[in-house]
Amino acid sequence: MQAERTDLAPPKDDPFTLEQLKVFDGSDPSKPIYVSIKGTVFDVTHKRDTYGPGQAYNLFTGKDASRALGKSSLKQEDAVSDYSTLPENERKVLDDWHSFFTKRYNIVGKVIDLPPPAVANL
Repeated sequence: MQAERTDLAPPKDDPFTLEQLKVFDGSDPSKPIYVSIKGTVFDVTHKRDTYGPGQAYNLFTGKDASRALGKSSLKQEDAVSDYSTLPENERKVLDDWHSFFTKRYNIVGKVIDLPPPAVANL
């Protein structure tokens, strides 16, 4: 594993809506690329070779893809914010990804309109 970055900017808490986040998916080269995990928005632009259009992790960009990260899934249908149904082991994976991104990428804001977690029908 690579060493923690020491050149990160202080975290910002700029508000983003899910709709606003969509334009930061890498499709416009003049805009940064953002990934949101558990509502925290990270700037992954300097890893365009990983997160840019056509790249393996592009499905995480321009949205909050917490569920997919927790499940270690590259399926488009898993790239959603609701991780409420993840079992404990996958929640740990999600927390580990959040921690990894926090040490690796600048935090540029928070998603302010994440939908409430889905409630299982019993």
